[in-house]
Amino acid sequence: MSPLSSRRSLALCALLAVVAAADAQISLDAPRGGWKHSGGESAQHLQDVHYPASRVNAGGPRSSDDGSELGAAIRGRIAGAVVAKARPPQLLVVNGVAMPLSVTPDGFFARPYAFPPGANSVEVRSADRRQVRRVNFYDANPTRQRVGLRVVLSWDSDMTDIDLHVVSPDGQHVFFGERIAKNGGALDVDVTGGYGPEIYAIPSPPHGNWQIYVNYFGAGMGAYGEAERQEITIAQVAIITREGTPDEKLQVFRVPLRRPGELTLVKSFVYP
Repeated sequence: MSPLSSRRSLALCALLAVVAAADAQISLDAPRGGWKHSGGESAQHLQDVHYPASRVNAGGPRSSDDGSELGAAIRGRIAGAVVAKARPPQLLVVNGVAMPLSVTPDGFFARPYAFPPGANSVEVRSADRRQVRRVNFYDANPTRQRVGLRVVLSWDSDMTDIDLHVVSPDGQHVFFGERIAKNGGALDVDVTGGYGPEIYAIPSPPHGNWQIYVNYFGAGMGAYGEAERQEITIAQVAIITREGTPDEKLQVFRVPLRRPGELTLVKSFVYP
């Protein structure tokens, strides 16, 4: 091997070592990459979070009624994560949809998520975006429900309460006060702090005009008692139709919110 080739090999090895060290800062315990069959898991299209919550972050394993551990669909740790006043926060990207990620003071995160059948990807990024951990997996369980319409709301300011409102063509209004509709649509959780997300999903959306609203409900206090409200809070709404199929379509909208009580129509569209 020539001296030039040797130096290039050493440089490549050093680069790979740096990348590996950076990736080692983020551990992703779930989901696992590769081929899987979620035969023992719920076939529902909704994550099992139906309660008012200050932030969507389980922080650890969950247990079923019989005492067996359920675990979170997305679970791991960001070593050295900065929690207090982190700008920007840690980031979670699920199937191309990015959303801020709440972590505990020790850097742990754990949140439910109802993945569709087929190919899925999960990516976690540190607050400085220098550490990245990504896994890809394929769920071969044909009994899992596909989602015809999914709406994901997140926002960029901590200790803030933004609410998602979805009005379907049949007149049903899903929001924190009425999270489950007769047409099969449901909102997973009313998040009153943190960064969200609030997720609406429905397997078979009625045809017609849909309306997606966000309401700036209010802001609270930070970890040290200071006023946490930002001058402008940016709400992000991702709308996914025909998820997990060749006809899947993803649209992302960002709207600025300035004052508590502000109600904003984000998108009006016709399905299909």
